[in-house]
Amino acid sequence: MADLSINIAGICSPNPFWLASAPPTDKEYNVRRALEAGWGGVVWKTLGEDPPVVNVSSRYGATRYNGQRMAGLNNIELITDRPLAVNLAEIKAVKKDYPDRAIIVSIMVPCVEESWKRILPLVEETGADGIELNFGCPHGMSERNMGSAVGQVPEYVEMVTRWCKQYTRMPVIVKLTPNITNILNPARAALRGGADAVSLINTIQSVVGVDLDAMAPMPVVGGLGTHGGYCGPAVKPIALRMLGEIARTPDTSVLPISGIGGISNWRDAAEFLVMGATSLQVCTAAMHYGFRIVEDMIDGLSHWMDEKGFETIADVTGRAIPNFVNWNQLNLKFKTLAAIDQDSCIKCGLCHIACEDTSHQAISKSLLNNERHYEVIEEECVGCNLCAHVCPVDDCITMVPQPFDGVQTWTEHPNNPMRKLPAEAG
Repeated sequence: MADLSINIAGICSPNPFWLASAPPTDKEYNVRRALEAGWGGVVWKTLGEDPPVVNVSSRYGATRYNGQRMAGLNNIELITDRPLAVNLAEIKAVKKDYPDRAIIVSIMVPCVEESWKRILPLVEETGADGIELNFGCPHGMSERNMGSAVGQVPEYVEMVTRWCKQYTRMPVIVKLTPNITNILNPARAALRGGADAVSLINTIQSVVGVDLDAMAPMPVVGGLGTHGGYCGPAVKPIALRMLGEIARTPDTSVLPISGIGGISNWRDAAEFLVMGATSLQVCTAAMHYGFRIVEDMIDGLSHWMDEKGFETIADVTGRAIPNFVNWNQLNLKFKTLAAIDQDSCIKCGLCHIACEDTSHQAISKSLLNNERHYEVIEEECVGCNLCAHVCPVDDCITMVPQPFDGVQTWTEHPNNPMRKLPAEAG
């Protein structure tokens, strides 16, 4: 059986699945239930200074897509609204009873050295395994010059990280905001400040929808709405790209990564791992289906690793990074052609419509034995694979690689006015 235990920045847990800092980790009752269900660790919902913040009602909006509820979740909840002392006492009690689990504490206080110097010893006294600096919250706290207001300014990221490394012995994980043009800038700042790891992505600024009766963004609070933080399955592609950018860039690749953003099942988990993550943080899926989803995640990931011959999480982490390149490094001589399995084709015509109207007119339509019949016109097919994506039948349309000779990237292509000639390339 695969060994799912991890060590990220000196923080150990029996499996890589952690609950992210969010409502599921806001109190001892929830956290104990999660750890009993099998989660490898939790990131306690963000602590702040007293007096605690005040949250609103309602707090969530959701995107539904193609019958799936909560394909994306928007929240306008702030950090914990419970007193600091209560949270600290509960963290201490949980860590005492679950010494083998990772208990990380998320923190957000004003961008003032004295505030960080004051709270860090209090958190360290709980016995927590590490801290996560919340530089990502895009609503409510950012208006108070915290959260993403810090995460969007690399100089502040470096400064606060340096304070934390000075005033605590606990490993410091810096949580990065996706609400930025280039994720490498805050990642490099965290590294300069001495961060032991980074976690990403935090939620994305969004308006999830508009109530057309109240004429206000959702969720509606007393007739008004505001922007919030978007998470869930819909943000996974953005998370994977940003995570991969850090993992593949030489100077930031030394940073261990805790991956966050739409992880809902073991396959998502495996994708985050091969793109550079060591630990995996989950929120929306747990809120949707409950804590016991971790059982399926653990079983699925373990079986997949066994099938692939991976013995440890370290064997998996970053496996896809050598193949994650810039567009100009792709081989322009490589080509695929669509192929339709006539036995599984249900004659719906979606492939023809998509190709005829919006692509390359490479799928013909005819009648054969009084039935609609679709064929690929190979000389017109460019291998874009739109037809395979719109087809409702799995593996009915496949993309078949064609023979090719050698490699030619855009850097060498004759159409590129900045191309490198063979002598220059050598």
